[in-house]
Amino acid sequence: MSTACPAATSDLSVPALGAAHRWKVLAVGVAANASFSAAANGMPTTAIWLRSGYHLSNTQLGVALGAMGLGVALSELPWGMATDRWGDRPVLLTGLLGTMLALLALLFWITPADGTVPPLWALAAGLAAVGVLGGSVNGASGRAVMRWFGAGERGFAMSIRQTAVPLGGGLGALVLPNLASRYGFMPVFGALACVCALSAFFTWRWMHEPDFSAEAATGPQIASTGLSDARPAAPPQGPLRNRGVWRMVGAIGLLCVPQFAVLSYATVFLHDHGHLGLAAITTVMVALQAGAMAMRIWSGRHTDRHANRPAYLRGSALVALATFVLLGIAAACQAPGWLLMAAVALSGIAVSAWHGVAYTELATQAGAASAGTALGMANTAVYVGLFLTPIAIPHLLAASNWSVVWWLAGLVALLARPLFPKVSLKTR
Repeated sequence: MSTACPAATSDLSVPALGAAHRWKVLAVGVAANASFSAAANGMPTTAIWLRSGYHLSNTQLGVALGAMGLGVALSELPWGMATDRWGDRPVLLTGLLGTMLALLALLFWITPADGTVPPLWALAAGLAAVGVLGGSVNGASGRAVMRWFGAGERGFAMSIRQTAVPLGGGLGALVLPNLASRYGFMPVFGALACVCALSAFFTWRWMHEPDFSAEAATGPQIASTGLSDARPAAPPQGPLRNRGVWRMVGAIGLLCVPQFAVLSYATVFLHDHGHLGLAAITTVMVALQAGAMAMRIWSGRHTDRHANRPAYLRGSALVALATFVLLGIAAACQAPGWLLMAAVALSGIAVSAWHGVAYTELATQAGAASAGTALGMANTAVYVGLFLTPIAIPHLLAASNWSVVWWLAGLVALLARPLFPKVSLKTR
């Protein structure tokens, strides 16, 4: 099988794969991203119990929650470049198995037990290691989608892949707080390690490079799906020298800040400000993630049909601003618990719906052959935000209140709007 991945060319046991195999590749991408998202977006839903179990202040909690984001930010670009060099399969396998081992290390050595509480630096280092290794899933699975799916399907396929983030976060919100509140953090880290191991198995079984040989490109299945154009010519300059790519990276990074504000501190806000219990908080976070999944699928299909990704992205920034203004008003007016729950869910869904569309536009602009690097650049910016946002919020709270926190998050969303392109790549 002729591919761009040197490791794959030596795998003689891999059969010739038809175009239908692209759905298995997409399923692997969803599973890999969901596994890591269960940790990255699920752990913040345990913030209340993380704070009490590890004896942390709000500021120390922010450091712990941000550590995983720092790890991903440091590793995303190297992982993306490694994916472009060696292919999706070896990078995903390495990252998923490494993440599993890092979670097992947290389970055995960095959990409160028998009255002993691990120090903050150990917890932060362990979570940062999870981030460094788990960062592999983002660029690798995104590059696979760009290479297996034709131009008319990529927005939809990439949006399905991006549903893995709220899917993993939703499952984490459903399971992890219950485990943490009842049994502590050993089963939390153990459950996350198990899902990474399962995703690694699916990756080993199904993740292969598409066949771009002349024979495959002329086959009826490939031609009918558009797979033969899944590797368009890359722009003359690489993504690291492409100004348009950098603008998209900046916009994606900024628009993720309000999302991380909700994901990191919504449980604390609802508990401390709204005086809500575990059942209500879990309901909100699961509803938020489920709504984000539905909106990501809809947005991918909508923008594929109308070829309006840039307009959609610029509009998404305005919608995010509006929802965070409403959330801030609800907090300022001491709204009843049900209204706070609705406002949190609405703002979280609004600021999570655009991901698949943005990543598709970014990868299209960079070219599929360089998609791993471009997605790595974007995810570096995203996880810098995941590192800084939880650290900044306690200081904002100390100087102001929850309303100011949510209004400033909306302002950051507005700053992303002018960085998105005004016209589609197709019309340039």
